[in-house]
Amino acid sequence: MDIRKIKKLIELVEAADVAEIEINEGEDSIRISRIGSQPPPMMAMPQIMQAAALPPAGAAAAVPATAAESPAAPATEEEPEHNGHTVNSPMVGTFYRSASPESSAFVEVGQSVTEGDTLCIIEAMKILNQIEADTSGVVKKILVENGQPVEYNQPLFVIE
Repeated sequence: MDIRKIKKLIELVEAADVAEIEINEGEDSIRISRIGSQPPPMMAMPQIMQAAALPPAGAAAAVPATAAESPAAPATEEEPEHNGHTVNSPMVGTFYRSASPESSAFVEVGQSVTEGDTLCIIEAMKILNQIEADTSGVVKKILVENGQPVEYNQPLFVIE
């Protein structure tokens, strides 16, 4: 494989913000990986989990009362947001509203969708999975920011 082609591939990977690409051309094979782009999101999660785990162990009486009040407040706030049908994540991965950074979002708040329309993409293990609407209606709310990690069964959209 020509070195100019390799340099061009590296430039394309950087410009497209792709984590990894592998090309096979006859007997030649090349893999270009941007390892540095993946660890920051993974590093943030353990820090958040540690911060949440430390306060209950540190204070015995004051923190449990506060912890008991805190979950009640978000639950109350979330209930009005979830009026309508909720589309949940079928997997753990990274939420993307569009097919690429340059393209427009699959859906916007207020947009009508029919059953089977693509709502978003969830990337899991380098595989892009299209998440489709399982009901028809109007997108009332988008509950996840673009590029954020999502958990299994986490609410993504509210459709009325």
